[in-house]
Amino acid sequence: MAKIVVVGANHAGTSAINTILNNYGAENEVVVFDQNNNISFLGCGMALWIGKQISGPEGLFYSDKEKLEAAGAKVYMESPVESIDYDKKEVTAIVNGEKHVESYDKLILATGSQPILPPIKGAEIQEGSREFKATLENLQFVKLYQNSAEVIEKLNNPDIKRVAVVGAGYIGVELAEAFERLNKEVILVDIAQSSLGGYYDPEFTDLMNKNLEEHGIKLAFGQTVQAVEGDGKVERLVTDKETFDVDMVILAVGFRPNTELGAGKIELFRNGAFLVNKKGETNIPDVYAIGDCATIYDNALQDTNYIALASNAVRTAIVAAHNACGTELETAGVQGSNGISIYDLKMVSTGLTLEKAKRFGFNAVATDFSDLQKPEFMEHDNHEVKIRIVYDKDTRVILGAQMASKEDISMGMHMFSLAIQERVTIEKLQLLDILFLPHFNKPYNYITMAALSAKD
Repeated sequence: MAKIVVVGANHAGTSAINTILNNYGAENEVVVFDQNNNISFLGCGMALWIGKQISGPEGLFYSDKEKLEAAGAKVYMESPVESIDYDKKEVTAIVNGEKHVESYDKLILATGSQPILPPIKGAEIQEGSREFKATLENLQFVKLYQNSAEVIEKLNNPDIKRVAVVGAGYIGVELAEAFERLNKEVILVDIAQSSLGGYYDPEFTDLMNKNLEEHGIKLAFGQTVQAVEGDGKVERLVTDKETFDVDMVILAVGFRPNTELGAGKIELFRNGAFLVNKKGETNIPDVYAIGDCATIYDNALQDTNYIALASNAVRTAIVAAHNACGTELETAGVQGSNGISIYDLKMVSTGLTLEKAKRFGFNAVATDFSDLQKPEFMEHDNHEVKIRIVYDKDTRVILGAQMASKEDISMGMHMFSLAIQERVTIEKLQLLDILFLPHFNKPYNYITMAALSAKD
């Protein structure tokens, strides 16, 4: 019987464990180490919890130690791995305060990512803290369940009236909405000139920026945070352009892969992630890496990339788990499909934005279209949809798509994801058989019309 050790048991780790036990449980022993006291926390729902849009955090967990052990794994929680001897095939962890050495035949690294601490004066972290405890009270990271719970507890203090969120990516925007829903004054700060610039072109980010401002959120874009000041607790946020009096600062500037356990041994990507092939294998035999700590194959680029999403973590885990158990399987690759819903404005995207496509060297162009979701005679719940399709002018291959509406148009993005994966051309999309019924769409729907509008 082979022993497979999994380091990390959040989305990627849990998916790998379940894949092994459900398909190869009789032939493999699975041992798991995780430094946290809980697993499978859906961070994408933490803003809903903080903003009281859901009743509590219980539904944000889909597994736990007991479920995994009932399926056949041995799980060590609150047991951080200190080191790995890749030559001896041994993992050394701290279990119940003592060193514990576990041998392995196959090793799956699912060590995830950790928040980035930008060079901000006053934003120091307590030395040796695994949970990023700030030295200044009410300076917060929000990633783990514990982080969210701490923020919620602190928001019960009526003195916290003004909150600054640093970072206008998905998490920052979602948290800005959550705090505003709690009637806090909110300032959203980013060095970039817009929110969500990594996922959408300006024609779409402008919609989100307007949406945020219309709901009372102050946007401080194009500003570099220089300091967080206060006497023991947060009192001011200082940028290169303004000073904001605030009672809490949330740092949401992004994450970096956790790859210290492979230092000097495992080959890394340009951003420090474990470099893996389409099977999830690292350069060390019998060692796999999955989820936020590892690279992934990007079909839009036709190359290796780093795209940290829970959905990608699950897919990479399934692939690596099968390979670790002797079944050869390669990833189909991903497109980085994603979405966000803020005050009922729903935005979804996949693949490359026009700006990214040009930056990566494609001769890229875009075709745009806006229209109502349904025929005009459908007078109720009929909203405008804005769509952009990005494609390569030379090969005609679709590289990306973006959509925005108050309608739930998310399922349409799945079609674009498959189109990128299969390298469908813009012309193929023009006469695609798309159903028509007034309850759903128009006979000349916005997807067809955007494709037919492609002139270049």
